[in-house]
Amino acid sequence: MDSAKVRLTVPDGVDPSRVTGAGDAVLRAVEDNTTASVVVRGNAISLSGTPDEVELLTRLFTHLIKLASAGDMPSESDALRALESLRLERSDIAGLSDDILLTYRGHAIRPKTLGQKRYIDAIRSNTVTFCTGPAGTGKTYLAMAIAIAALKRHEVGRIVLTRPVVEAGENLGFLPGTLQEKIDPYVRPLLDALFDMTDMERATALVEQGVIEIAPLAYMRGRTLNDAIVVLDEAQNTTPEQMKMFLTRLGFNSKLIITGDTTQRDLPGRRGGLTDIEEILAGVDDIAFIRLHRTDVVRHALVGRIVEAYDAYEEAHGSDAGAKTRKGGGHGRAHQ
Repeated sequence: MDSAKVRLTVPDGVDPSRVTGAGDAVLRAVEDNTTASVVVRGNAISLSGTPDEVELLTRLFTHLIKLASAGDMPSESDALRALESLRLERSDIAGLSDDILLTYRGHAIRPKTLGQKRYIDAIRSNTVTFCTGPAGTGKTYLAMAIAIAALKRHEVGRIVLTRPVVEAGENLGFLPGTLQEKIDPYVRPLLDALFDMTDMERATALVEQGVIEIAPLAYMRGRTLNDAIVVLDEAQNTTPEQMKMFLTRLGFNSKLIITGDTTQRDLPGRRGGLTDIEEILAGVDDIAFIRLHRTDVVRHALVGRIVEAYDAYEEAHGSDAGAKTRKGGGHGRAHQ
């Protein structure tokens, strides 16, 4: 059998442990998922094995070294996600090290999977981007990061964040508090992402000034949204009429980002705004459709396995299982 050997060098000034992980955790995780041999001595990483495996690991460790050189310390899950992406698509993962936004804590937000990289590229290249996928794939979080980064670069003058307010057994009119207090639980995931990317005081000031607006989807009717990035979250809970209304709010120098998880609808028995949208808008230029999958889940590794288990169960038991699951989970929300 053919064999190959490659020797990589960690640059001077970069601690090799930032590549191999604390206690060599990253190194051990990679070794457990390859038939090739990985030997680290000092700042040298030697790879040997079949040509295909050595090529994969060369690209993987080149990526990890680049991250470490930028001051990051890739985690075990980062390395395994990158390796899985390479195995599935044999694609270049160099773009995964491109920053979207540097948070106020100094943390770099960047795509962690090739699916997420395609999502980011689609937003940058198109005026309207639809992204669907299971919880934990970063649909909303990355959209927020793109929006905050564009605002900081003065590419747009404001950010509009919206969600359909779907009542799950409770009528908003009968909930206690002001209208804003009634709406807050629905937009809380958007606020959580916002506060994670910029300090709370600054974010609160931007909201009070109207630079960042967070409102129910119903508030979009009759408006034209210019000079803005507009994020519609939980779009699976829109109706076709609401989706058409939202899409026609598009103004000049604006982008629309629509995210949703079609498996977690709170409107059972009714046609959703995402149901036929790709067919309706097929052939329309400047609109992108991105589907993220279980392999793009970047939460705890268990989340990916839970999503996979649900998919397998519904596939084995047919559509009735999915309907029962959605009926029983009417109060659920997909927090991307």
